[in-house]
Amino acid sequence: MKNYSIQFLRLLFQTVIFWVIAFCIFICIRYFAIGAEEGIIVTDYHISDILAFGILLGLLVGTLFAVVEFLFDKFLSKNLSLALVLFEKFVIYLIGIILSLNYVFPLAEYELNINLTTQDGWWKTSRIFWIIISYFLICSIIFSFIKIANEKFGRGVFFNFLIGKYRKPREEKRIFMFLDLQASTTIAEQIGHYSYSELIQDCFYDLNRIVNKYDAEIYQYVGDEAVLSWKYKRGITNNNCVNLFFEFQNRIQKKQKYYKSKYNLVPVFKAGLHGGKLIVTEVGTVKKEIAYHGDVINTSARIQGECNKYNELLLCSNLLINDLALTTKYTSEFIGDIQLKGKEQKFKISAIRVL
Repeated sequence: MKNYSIQFLRLLFQTVIFWVIAFCIFICIRYFAIGAEEGIIVTDYHISDILAFGILLGLLVGTLFAVVEFLFDKFLSKNLSLALVLFEKFVIYLIGIILSLNYVFPLAEYELNINLTTQDGWWKTSRIFWIIISYFLICSIIFSFIKIANEKFGRGVFFNFLIGKYRKPREEKRIFMFLDLQASTTIAEQIGHYSYSELIQDCFYDLNRIVNKYDAEIYQYVGDEAVLSWKYKRGITNNNCVNLFFEFQNRIQKKQKYYKSKYNLVPVFKAGLHGGKLIVTEVGTVKKEIAYHGDVINTSARIQGECNKYNELLLCSNLLINDLALTTKYTSEFIGDIQLKGKEQKFKISAIRVL
């Protein structure tokens, strides 16, 4: 519940700021035009008096937008087609804007002494109303585009694309986690490829619910494997990279009745963690992506590959453990100097467990 509250408050802040700015820009553009259209003069008022109504309208619409987007993203979109989602959202937003303007327009009439048509059904024939609706649709597309881009590339990555931050290779220090379904081949044979695909979809849906809470970025999905990444400081702060793994396991355990009834099993995931310096760059022209090149990724994958051998769910390099401040909630046990596949030198690895 706390996780939902934090995510909603973050979305609410973003939407309110976006719509306040959007409607203030709209009012600035329309400032003199409104007087001409309505047969009145508003230039006797300071622009700040009129912008106050843009802020009010932005607060109302931004709050509505946050509530609708949050409810659909978290609870409704998974089982509905995109067309139905878009239609339902449009109807809700249309009703919401009518109610908001029914509240704002009378205030503007009274405070600014201007003539705005507000009788019953005014919005059907009001030119300014349909201009606002058109403007709202354009701004909604812009907001949705930015939101989808952030979901596709990860928070902040789309902005980095725009400014060309990774056009040339750059060195960064990051943490990587390779997260893989245990006994995936056996499970696929038992339940069939269609049900197996649904299982992976359900698991990664649960994973996505907690990614933002721990400041993680999903680098890519590869079959039944997810690759997650953190900027180094974000990953070690509050043990984010470790907490995410065990909360993901807990979420699956809490839904074990669902998984057992649908798939006759409870999925278990294993993971490998490692961090260090690597190169980040933009690759591709037809399909652009941010790519990570360096030993950190290969080592993380090799560490995850050792989980079955040592019967552990989470293995981590000692280089990373030394920078983590593991609380009394966790314990680490040194596994040994391991000869990882494809590596010439041995690597110190430890297992992290919940007490």
